[in-house]
Amino acid sequence: MAFNPSSDSEGINEINITPFVDVVLVLLVIFMVTAPVMLKDSLKVKLPKTLTSDLARKNSSVGIAVTKEGQLLLNGELVDAQGFEARLKDFAKSAPQTQFLISADAESKHGDVVRVIDQLKRNGLESFALQVEKVKDAP
Repeated sequence: MAFNPSSDSEGINEINITPFVDVVLVLLVIFMVTAPVMLKDSLKVKLPKTLTSDLARKNSSVGIAVTKEGQLLLNGELVDAQGFEARLKDFAKSAPQTQFLISADAESKHGDVVRVIDQLKRNGLESFALQVEKVKDAP
């Protein structure tokens, strides 16, 4: 029996790459899901401190927190009502496109949050959002 290349019983000449592609896609999804979690836990970033900031640039974001006692924190700094109003006027003049993220304690008064939104609108600062947490076991 000699090798006859013209016989009808030829083997498979192509490699089936479908299982390989399936495995690679599954690995890609696994890495895409786990990479942010691993990076967040492994990176400990200590930001440098400066005397100046870039808050005047467009599309900057500022955090406003309302505690359950009604205290206001602007970017983590405790401010009183007059100081808050003055800072909002500064934002309205220098960076009217600033986006504000309002985080209110679940036990804070509704009126305190409405007052913050009213102060933003009175100063012409219309770009804001309310921060909430998603319920883990929601249907």
